Amino acid sequence: MLELLLALPFVLALVVALSANASRRTSAWLSGLVPLLGLAVLAAAAGDVFDGTILRTGYEWIPEAGLDFSLRMDGLAWTFALMVLGIGGLVVLYGAYYLSAKDSPRRFFTYLLLFMGAMLGMVLAGNLLLLAVFWELTSISSFLLIGFWSHRQDARQGARMALTITGLGGLALLGGVLLIGRIVGSYDLDAVLAAGELIRGSHLYPWALGLILLGVFTKSAQFPFHFWLPQAMAAPTPVSAYLHSATMVKAGVFLLARLHPALAGTDLFFYVVSGIGATTLL
Repeated sequence: MLELLLALPFVLALVVALSANASRRTSAWLSGLVPLLGLAVLAAAAGDVFDGTILRTGYEWIPEAGLDFSLRMDGLAWTFALMVLGIGGLVVLYGAYYLSAKDSPRRFFTYLLLFMGAMLGMVLAGNLLLLAVFWELTSISSFLLIGFWSHRQDARQGARMALTITGLGGLALLGGVLLIGRIVGSYDLDAVLAAGELIRGSHLYPWALGLILLGVFTKSAQFPFHFWLPQAMAAPTPVSAYLHSATMVKAGVFLLARLHPALAGTDLFFYVVSGIGATTLL
């Protein structure tokens, strides 16, 4: 079930990309299948998730590096997947009428589905290294979407700025993930969430927390990394609606919530997160 949910946007992105003669409406209908089918999968899983069951599936990928292709759905992942697919469906509908034939709707919907798949992969990841991979894929696909109108200089500049800031934040996140893996001895999400006391008691904890929070703050456009977001608004309106108000900037919120049992509970966590959040609010 989880494999189907994750595969849907990538398979349909390939179908849309290869449909050279597809009209705007056809591309939109093909893209709209992803949120429709995805929401059906979520509805089928809702009973188990609401009962507190954690759905899991996984395969060995690169066991020498501790990287398994493991997927995991609990209440948090279900909620964010619902947001990604629900708002994604509305954005696909909006884009079907917003774009003109000259805007290359096929390319637009291909990029949009890639981003949708990256977001789903991030929220469903059961391995921190896999989460970091999908985290970076959201940065790459958002770069393509923000720079969709590549003939405009402001779109190109906004795309480069967003990729630079979120990409560097992604590298910081990867560093934090590697430190957590060193402390715990595993990148498996269940093992990490169960090792909160071990992580917080390690001398590497301040470094791991700082790097993870750098990734969170850059992705969610928190101070002092907020300046990339206004420039990214040069993207088409459906992109801005999806990336910058509904999903991409929520990736940092998701990561903070996901790792809360492992990282929270210290004065350092409280003061840094609340301080940066309050400063951004001002």
